[in-house]
Amino acid sequence: MNSVFRTCLSVIGFAAIVSAQQHYKITDLKPLPGGNFSQAFSVNNIGLIGGQSNITDATQRAVIWVKGWSSPILLGTPAGVNSATYGINENGLAEVQSELAETDPNSENFCGYGTDLNCLPFAWQNNTLTQLPLLGGNNGAVGGINNRGEISGWAESATIDPDCAAPQKLDFEAVVWKIRASAGWGTKPIEMRRLRPLSGDTVSMSIWINDRGEAVGTSGSCADTGLLPLGHGAHAVLWDENGSPLNIGDFDPNHEFGGIALSINNKSQVVGGTNQPGGSFLPFLWSRHAGVRMLGLLPGGAGGGAVSINDRGDAVGQSFDADGVPSPVLWQEGKGPQNLNDLAPHSPLYLLWPTTINAQGEISGFGVTPDGDIHGFLATPHNAKPDEDGCAADGDIRPSVLSEHLRSLMRRRFEAHRR
Repeated sequence: MNSVFRTCLSVIGFAAIVSAQQHYKITDLKPLPGGNFSQAFSVNNIGLIGGQSNITDATQRAVIWVKGWSSPILLGTPAGVNSATYGINENGLAEVQSELAETDPNSENFCGYGTDLNCLPFAWQNNTLTQLPLLGGNNGAVGGINNRGEISGWAESATIDPDCAAPQKLDFEAVVWKIRASAGWGTKPIEMRRLRPLSGDTVSMSIWINDRGEAVGTSGSCADTGLLPLGHGAHAVLWDENGSPLNIGDFDPNHEFGGIALSINNKSQVVGGTNQPGGSFLPFLWSRHAGVRMLGLLPGGAGGGAVSINDRGDAVGQSFDADGVPSPVLWQEGKGPQNLNDLAPHSPLYLLWPTTINAQGEISGFGVTPDGDIHGFLATPHNAKPDEDGCAADGDIRPSVLSEHLRSLMRRRFEAHRR
């Protein structure tokens, strides 16, 4: 093991951290047998974690981790194609995005794996996958899921748009799929509600949905709206339960902004990223009564975004340095931005990217191992005291900074799994 992962924090520095900040225990969400890559995209309030893991055939497969279990559960997605579980509600209904073993006639790479295969949204429950309907196009994607059985996302129409940025050719629109309860999973009806773009826009995406049925995302043209995982758009939007859009960037004329809304809690607080003149993003928090508030970056941060917020108002996201390397950030009321690595000194991983934060303050995401592999993580708040010498009980502590060697190794490993 690289010695940098065994270096203990100084007693003085560590004492300063524990006296002022919450601590987190980090669980390494390890891949399926034969794999070396995993990512966690969500954690719900009962400890079910959605994500993906590679496998011996080198594809990335949709999985669910159960808090406290040592191995993930492989969902029933087709062999030989890439898939991911992006969310699972407290009733065990999961949203899955999966390629098919069929070539997309437009080679749009809607799922982002670079395979030219069709990309489709699914609902999963009781080990059964059910495809969600589209809007006449070839592809669709999932965003968030709530406890009412609603899944937000976006689906292609059949409209060819010459303004789309390559390789995209078809317009797409935000939708909400409603999974109705019935006696048998195979007969559960699925309703689809369209979330139309703002007036004058042509495309939209719905990234998250709360338990009230309010959805958030972005609206713009096919030229200025980018698909996830690094999505962007012209206008941050909130759709009410009836599907009416509100441009939250125009809500406060003193703080007009464009960008993308990435999460909404049950108090209708919204977080996301705003477009900046130089092309970078900055994180924001928005509510109807307070308008928009910009969230700070970590020291040296050049841009970032907030990706999830819980009902307490705690938010997580990323702060990117000038080289584009992310650091995981926690924002809490009355505190400045906190680097999650500083709050988890006993972590077996160097944390890179948080994805969600649940009602208990548990955080999902992914980080890098000492060998440079990407692994998912679950960060659980705890009040444990450090050893008197400031060392982790198992002797393994992540480095205080990511070394240039690991930066390079991490980039190569991550890019290899995106192809």
